[in-house]
Amino acid sequence: MRARTVVVASGARYRRPPISNLSVFEGAGVSYWASPVEAKLCEGEEVALVGGGNSAGQAVVFLAPKVKRLHLVVRGEGLEASMSRYLIDRIAALPNVELHTHTAVIELEGDEVSGLTGAVFRDRKTGAKHSCSLRHLFLFIGADPNAAWLEHCVA
Repeated sequence: MRARTVVVASGARYRRPPISNLSVFEGAGVSYWASPVEAKLCEGEEVALVGGGNSAGQAVVFLAPKVKRLHLVVRGEGLEASMSRYLIDRIAALPNVELHTHTAVIELEGDEVSGLTGAVFRDRKTGAKHSCSLRHLFLFIGADPNAAWLEHCVA
């Protein structure tokens, strides 16, 4: 078939950080989005959100008023490189948001029965580790097009 334009709407695959037991907690504490359902589930609790882009910033602004404390985990130096100024300012004004720069989630705690119960963070500069009890971890580290199946089909 010949066409001048091909529209492929095959969705996206969320990027997953290199955490060995991540798949155990997908749907049991780990989310790749923040809808009103997740906001209701974590109301009044301590949560963590990984990401430094605009989608992460919008999720922080959405979730923070509903939760006890929100740990914003960013691998880089800060938010300025990848987030809009208006979101950075709004996040800075939220008293229950704690920004962790140069930080990565390296381990998740819990099991298949109880779900997520905590996470271990590592400072990428110093190597220092600290644990945090939480039942909800939001991953906003991007997505890739779900189009690998096109590799040898479309020229």
